[in-house]
Amino acid sequence: MDAAHLLIVDDDERIRVLLQKFLIRNGFLVSAARDAAHARRILSGLEFDMIVLDVMMPGEDGVTFCRDLRQRISTPILLLTAKSDTNDRINGFEAGADDYLSKPFEPKELLLRINAILRRVPAAEPTTVSPKVLTLGPIRYDIERGELWEGEQPVRLTSTESQLMRIFSGCPGEAVSRARLVEELGRGGGQAQERAVDVQITRLRRKLESDPKQPRYLQTVRGEGYMLAPD
Repeated sequence: MDAAHLLIVDDDERIRVLLQKFLIRNGFLVSAARDAAHARRILSGLEFDMIVLDVMMPGEDGVTFCRDLRQRISTPILLLTAKSDTNDRINGFEAGADDYLSKPFEPKELLLRINAILRRVPAAEPTTVSPKVLTLGPIRYDIERGELWEGEQPVRLTSTESQLMRIFSGCPGEAVSRARLVEELGRGGGQAQERAVDVQITRLRRKLESDPKQPRYLQTVRGEGYMLAPD
């Protein structure tokens, strides 16, 4: 697992340096800012797993800065403050802080708070990038445009063939039943319509396959239907 990257924002240089060294020793990547304006410049070019933010700073205070950040990012924020009044803590939480730690504090407690917050943050799910073009040997199907090409030459599709390609390209590698194809093509049910779909599949294969009698790309899946199997 990659080390979490933290941003420390505190106008006290001594505290910044101590926190930075302590957290680096405990396995974190750490950047530091001396005030809200400095933090904004850093945030404009980097993303962080968490922000540790001092409340009492000259200029824009930490609570105001936290409230502004919450309108733009969801990065967890831990507020540090010399104030321990209940109203101050409430103000911090209302501004969008995830936790609140009063100064002075034991570095180990800060570490525990940081780890607890990071554990609550859901892991980012891997992004699945769907292909925009399916390759079927020498044939290319542009999903967005609904166009079939062989080299530089467009392959003309009938309206029904276009609908079939749209259906199959939406779930490549998955079998689609004849009944579903009948339904999505807007046809009435019954065996006659399923046989009509079989005829359309045969015609489409002539445009996709080098040998339509032994289809490689528009396959029949016994007992399940038809499946588009791109390269």
